[in-house]
Amino acid sequence: MDELLAVIAELGLELHPDRISTVASKIKTLGSVEQFALTRSSFGPNADKKLVGRLEQAWRHSRNTSPSDVASALQGASATAILRENRGAVELVWTGPSTGQVPVRHTEQVLCEVIEAAKRRLFLVSFVAYEVDSIIRALHGAIGRQVQIDVLLESSDKHGGRVTYDSVKAMKSILPSIDVYVWSSNRKSLPGQLSGAVHAKCAIADGELAFITSANLTSAAMERNMELGVLVKGGELPIELHRHLEALISTKVIEKVNENNDQ
Repeated sequence: MDELLAVIAELGLELHPDRISTVASKIKTLGSVEQFALTRSSFGPNADKKLVGRLEQAWRHSRNTSPSDVASALQGASATAILRENRGAVELVWTGPSTGQVPVRHTEQVLCEVIEAAKRRLFLVSFVAYEVDSIIRALHGAIGRQVQIDVLLESSDKHGGRVTYDSVKAMKSILPSIDVYVWSSNRKSLPGQLSGAVHAKCAIADGELAFITSANLTSAAMERNMELGVLVKGGELPIELHRHLEALISTKVIEKVNENNDQ
């Protein structure tokens, strides 16, 4: 990549859009790169001076580039950075044998990160949930921070679900203050059809951080299985997923389990 464009791209990522606008406006007033010193104050006191110096040096090595072109490139870089931020950052999450081919993070580590990041609201979805010490500790920490915790689980077969283990009962006994939801039995299937199951697995913190994974809340998933997922930071996806789960509650597709574990 051309060095001037590379530096401009870095500045687009580093500087606030308002600051970029100020810098671009100043650069447009210049006659040439020889007047670059006049722009230094417009970068603000907290700008990386080395990066600003690299911009000047790269521009001097590309003298045919006009001030107007540099200013436009800065504005374009800033707009691209904003778009990238709005789309969110995605990280691969993997549990299982490592190949070293791609940088990945461990499922248990990422799930704890999402739980610990929650300040107001946390929503977990899993097919089953067996006690996993690190996850339980993280959830206790969230409860201590007054985070509202909602958990959607598959009902046991005794309550019309598709799993023998009663995750709902276990979760309520370990963490009685959280709200546990199940898929309403009269909404799981059409007459004459097999019922569906809560097979989704995800964790969403404050509508800002979303972990979508193949892993259940079990020690096998955290330690032994091959599990794959993605962690999404920012953008529209986390809040859209949170709103979707909220809508399932408001439309009574999923219903809260009461204190007597009635489902």
